[in-house]
Amino acid sequence: MEHGNLEDLGSKERSRRTPVRLLETGLELGFRGHAIQPSLLIFACGVQQLVIAWPPEVTPFTSQVFTADVISTVEFNHTGELLATGDKGGRVVIFQREPESKNAPHSQGEYDVYSTFQSHEPEFDYLKSLEIEEKINKIKWLPQQNAAHSLLSTNDKTIKLWKITERDKRPEGYNLKDEEGKLKDLSTVTSLQVPVLKPMDLMVEVSPRRIFANGHTYHINSISVNSDCETYMSADDLRINLWHLAITDRSFNIVDIKPANMEDLTEVITASEFHPHHCNLFVYSSSKGSLRLCDMRAAALCDKHSKLFEEPEDPSNRSFFSEIISSVSDVKFSHSGRYMLTRDYLTVKVWDLNMEARPIETYQVHDYLRSKLCSLYESDCIFDKFECAWNGSDSVIMTGAYNNFFRMFDRNTKRDVTLEASRESSKPRAVLKPRRVCVGGKRRRDDISVDSLDFTKKILHTAWHPAENIIAIAATNNLYIFQDKVNSDMH
Repeated sequence: MEHGNLEDLGSKERSRRTPVRLLETGLELGFRGHAIQPSLLIFACGVQQLVIAWPPEVTPFTSQVFTADVISTVEFNHTGELLATGDKGGRVVIFQREPESKNAPHSQGEYDVYSTFQSHEPEFDYLKSLEIEEKINKIKWLPQQNAAHSLLSTNDKTIKLWKITERDKRPEGYNLKDEEGKLKDLSTVTSLQVPVLKPMDLMVEVSPRRIFANGHTYHINSISVNSDCETYMSADDLRINLWHLAITDRSFNIVDIKPANMEDLTEVITASEFHPHHCNLFVYSSSKGSLRLCDMRAAALCDKHSKLFEEPEDPSNRSFFSEIISSVSDVKFSHSGRYMLTRDYLTVKVWDLNMEARPIETYQVHDYLRSKLCSLYESDCIFDKFECAWNGSDSVIMTGAYNNFFRMFDRNTKRDVTLEASRESSKPRAVLKPRRVCVGGKRRRDDISVDSLDFTKKILHTAWHPAENIIAIAATNNLYIFQDKVNSDMH
């Protein structure tokens, strides 16, 4: 699996950073109708009353949604200063947080477009007669080691390592080359001069550093960077591979659940993640609702798990859909490394690494959908994969739902809130009120009936700033960024 020189990977992608609003640059930088919402300011994130304030510039949205513009992943970097999004068109857009200034003291928390580039192109596997989509499945940032930033992006088959650098100076005054880089006639060179660096407009350069291909037979569903900052793993439906960031032509298979006879297949891998502090530990989830914690020190092939986390099924709740709705769509370690957060179709659960028998906390995300599982199955909505996220202190968890709703659960107070990410809240100082879904009986004026929920509007991808109460919500082709304004003013 040789990839040759980096020049063969394509020319460097460049984009000029300009201090303009998200919505304007989103269209300018090739988002083809990808309506990026300006940042929103939230009061008291995770409790009952929330208030938002829009920046004064709001550009009209287009109602038409192209499949290529649907956001497929959202990820903050380790400091929270950068936010990356990937879409079904294979593009990656990076936003940078604007520093607070004296002229705009409340601008902290706003994110402007920093760079955009084409990460993956559609491909075709001629041996298997299979089309490979350009859709970005996952993005993971690497811890910053120098002035440059690095991230991994993957589609169904190929993982790429990208380097993001800034340049605000350029050399001038070469002796043998002119301003266009062409060689001068040596007879015209009469004196020697020392080249100097001249200031220039800030240029952000994105270049491919590595391409990790041919490592997976099945579709990649997750990637995770190890705490040793040297390795990462990638998981598909049946296998998990361990890669070294500097080696592209080989990987090590650390989990393989493929049976000798595919007719005996009973479950698939749905997600995996490294422990945030112990580089030898990782967890992977399955379509049966179980979690397996593995220790790479035990064996080269982790076919035997160290711990199995599985909740016993209540026979009274057994139905045709039980196995489908119990499938884990996402798993996240807490920042402390003590807990794990999982999301299945109807619930989010918190697991203690020291207790395998059952989760220590279970939160109902949209239990009112139990009566509609049949219609959700027919429309394939029951197979939607929702993600979940921790806040920086591991005290609040967040996940998405339908009708552009997203849910927050405070683990300490046991309070929860349902919020809606919508364009209708775009008026200055508009109030983002908690929403409530009503199932039959009397309902308040602001309540919404479960029968009127729009299942085409879904929040599958969410991300939480690693240190502050800033969240990013992907709703189809719109990106919403919320900030807890009260707490940020207090710090």
